[in-house]
Amino acid sequence: MSNSISITTVKESKVDTLDFDTIALGRTFTDHMFVCDYEDGEWKNPRITPMGTIPMHPACMALHYGQALFEGMKATLSATGTPLLFRPEKNAERLNFSARRLGMPEFSETLFVDALKQLVHLDQKWIPPHEGSALYLRPFMFADEAFIGMRAANSYKFIVMASPSKPIYTNRVRLYAETTFIRAAHGGTGEAKAAGNYAAAVLPTEIAKSKGFDQVLWLDANEFKYIQEVGTMNIFFKINGEFVTPSLDGSILAGITRMSVIDLLRHKGYEVVERPITIDEVVEASNNGQLEEAFGTGTAVGIAMIQEIGYKDSLIHVSDSSPVGQLVLDTINGVRIGTLPDELNWMVSVEV
Repeated sequence: MSNSISITTVKESKVDTLDFDTIALGRTFTDHMFVCDYEDGEWKNPRITPMGTIPMHPACMALHYGQALFEGMKATLSATGTPLLFRPEKNAERLNFSARRLGMPEFSETLFVDALKQLVHLDQKWIPPHEGSALYLRPFMFADEAFIGMRAANSYKFIVMASPSKPIYTNRVRLYAETTFIRAAHGGTGEAKAAGNYAAAVLPTEIAKSKGFDQVLWLDANEFKYIQEVGTMNIFFKINGEFVTPSLDGSILAGITRMSVIDLLRHKGYEVVERPITIDEVVEASNNGQLEEAFGTGTAVGIAMIQEIGYKDSLIHVSDSSPVGQLVLDTINGVRIGTLPDELNWMVSVEV
């Protein structure tokens, strides 16, 4: 398939109506979107069009059998006004990993990055200028064949849309360790960015919020003992001077921010260990005064400092400050906007 992307622009942009100080999270979208169709065994007609609704048959297979996946990314502006993408090739690789797990067609990684660049270039005025804010990019793929029957679909749509966003968490967060519901089990889809993973998390998250917590801390499906990840992010603990994050075991999403934080911490001279870690170990570290800090990592949340964790009938106090977490946050934000050197070669300039 040719990577040539046709472009149809809006007659008049809506960006002048946007107040970057009062962005409604996930409700404001840019002028354009990228669309590509999978038919007859190949991807066809890559195009950028005005943002709008998508015609869909009631028998659309994604609605009935859940063949749907997505990615999350951010575009920022450098100090000179150049749009920048954060490691887009890694999102392209992960999207195809998820597609293989869900029996969906892979998408050209070259076209994936090119589509992002052209969309961001076209809608760059929508990128918030404030540090910590960004243009959130949502590439996603779903089965759009009209058919009622359990099999892999024959047609799909791949779309990229964009939404300006502010930081999600400005305060320290509280987590609730879930001991009834599970997020993922060995052999399931936990390591894929499948839409259904998030559907299964809605009820437990609402229960956690009703108890005064911000997110669910997921434990393993067999013993409710080993920590997996948080609802919208991976997690790091600093215990007795060492950073520990759960190892990827097939049930945990391989976060792009997680990967980057591991690289950054090691680059800064910190010891980082990827291994199984139990909730009991965290309780013991807190009781012994060795739990120094903890933070979550994710594209949407960035770096979220963790204050405490509810577990059964107890409350685990993590810390009141996160000096290394703050260093990581400041460094990633600085690299994203070009005020700090990109020593690990993360950023990709949008040039079309």
